[in-house]
Amino acid sequence: MCKMSKNVVLIGMPGCGKTTLGKIISENLGFKFFDVDEYIEKKSGKIISQLFDVSEEYFRSVESEAVYELSKENTSVISTGGGVIKKHINIERLKETGIVIFIDRPVDNIATDVEVSTRPLLRDGVHKLYDLFNERYEIYKKCCDFHVMNDSDINETVKRIMGIIS
Repeated sequence: MCKMSKNVVLIGMPGCGKTTLGKIISENLGFKFFDVDEYIEKKSGKIISQLFDVSEEYFRSVESEAVYELSKENTSVISTGGGVIKKHINIERLKETGIVIFIDRPVDNIATDVEVSTRPLLRDGVHKLYDLFNERYEIYKKCCDFHVMNDSDINETVKRIMGIIS
């Protein structure tokens, strides 16, 4: 059990491993686990793509509300959506009660195994993943408290993160 009382917040590209890592880390720490997209779907009764069908702006406002609610949690691991960084207020809120960790997985690795059809922003094909990477990479680096590579075995990445937060 970790003595840390802050939340652990994972940011990064779609498919970088935030949810998988978050579940393992929350179990290791004895913390609650929240996936922001799952939280939104449960609360709204709609799947993410339906919210995007209204507009990306609409989804981002729903996402910000969810971030606000989840940022009030403590001793939790929060896996954010890849675009959470598009509204700076989200990062400000998450940093009030949490440590923000950028999960950096090489975009070529993501491209080889992410299911683009299930991700609203990637509907146009895998090339969109590279566009998002180019648009967001520097923002992830500026927003995070810690930068962790997820370029090897998942257990190795978990060890890196546990080393930061323990």
